[in-house]
Formats: sequence, C-alpha cells, structure tokens
Amino acid sequence: MDTTVKATRRKIIDIPEDIFRYLSVKAAMQSTNLKRYIEGLLAKDVEDMLAGMDDNDAYRWLSKNEPDGHVRVGEKEKQDFENWLGIERK
Repeated sequence: MDTTVKATRRKIIDIPEDIFRYLSVKAAMQSTNLKRYIEGLLAKDVEDMLAGMDDNDAYRWLSKNEPDGHVRVGEKEKQDFENWLGIERK
C-alpha cells in the first residue's frame, strides 16, 4: 500500500456558471464530487503533456521558462551540453 503524502496547494478559481453546471453533471456521472473531478482533469492534463514530452523538450522548456535552477558553468561547457541536446541558440 502506497502511503506517500504529496504536497498540495490551494487555488481559488472562478468558473463561469454554465461551465460549473456542466462539470457538476460530469462529476455526478462519475460518482464523484466536483472538486475531485476537476483535480482529476488537471492531473490527466499534466500526465498527457508529460507523456508527449521527452527529456530534450523538458530541458528546453525549463531552460526558457525556469532558468533559476541552472548551475553556473563556463560558456564552453554550456555550449557543448546544448549541442549534445541539439538546442540551437538564437
């Protein structure tokens, strides 16, 4: 039995009334509540995105959007690594 506890975050969102009703019906059809249904939709979306992304795609995206985790390296090492990944500089 897996007892790993995952960290979570709370986010308040506004949902248009017609979409709220539609999602509520879909949740009821799956015998769950709206909150769990929406969480499941979000988790599936991330799984689908990650399934279509290889390591090179992930590195490119992270390098462009979240560069804070980069370790400072020399320009030559950085260029060699990016060449190895097939990343073209602009």
